[in-house]
Amino acid sequence: MKTLFLGWQAPDPAHSWFPIGRLDAAPEESYYRFRYTGGALEAQRQTGMSPLVAFPDFHRQYESPELFPLFKNRVLSPSRKDFAEYLGWLDLDPAHSDPIAMLAVTGGERTTDNLEVFPRVEKDAEGKFKVRFFLHGMRHVSTPAKERGSRLKDGEMLRVMVEMDNPATRLALALHTDDYQMVGWAPRYLVRDLMQSVSQSPMLAAHVVKVNEGPAPLNRRVLVELSGHANENFYPMTSPDFRPLIQAD
Repeated sequence: MKTLFLGWQAPDPAHSWFPIGRLDAAPEESYYRFRYTGGALEAQRQTGMSPLVAFPDFHRQYESPELFPLFKNRVLSPSRKDFAEYLGWLDLDPAHSDPIAMLAVTGGERTTDNLEVFPRVEKDAEGKFKVRFFLHGMRHVSTPAKERGSRLKDGEMLRVMVEMDNPATRLALALHTDDYQMVGWAPRYLVRDLMQSVSQSPMLAAHVVKVNEGPAPLNRRVLVELSGHANENFYPMTSPDFRPLIQAD
């Protein structure tokens, strides 16, 4: 099955983020399962978070033959006339695309709530892993960096650098061009696990997969792939915050 996680941002001054749920999907079998994770209880302990209206019980397994509306409503409808163009922005094949693949790249962000969807990062038998995402925070970088970002090319390599004093998140992974212009950041959900990976085996690389011209919005402009290698004792996204509160039936 394919796995996505659901992140929730607290309305506290720090705007803390927590991984609160896990979606397991087998679209070809018409089966979808949602369970809360340990991050939901941590969010409740720290900020008083309540269960989501769509999933009102922290300790229940939710199953459906269709993608739950909370996730489905975060994907562009195939009936939209710009759907093919949208898939092109995501570098997805229209013949094999599905809502799970789309959510894994876009994050399913909506301006009307504080939720974000992200893919499970898994390593293969050789310890390699990779994940794709759109470059974050391009509107927050300096004017020269914006100009450099506008000149990024498909296939261009990017440097991955650790920020220890990011004003928004404290720890962050910044992406720089070869001429040392910081053009944006990796998503926040990657930081904790990749920091641990870097401390054990500092082998991270990133490159531009696709640059989308206008009318693509700024948050869909630069698609990046980040890859790395983890040692045999490190497994991404297996901390208590990512573990389901109940075992699958």
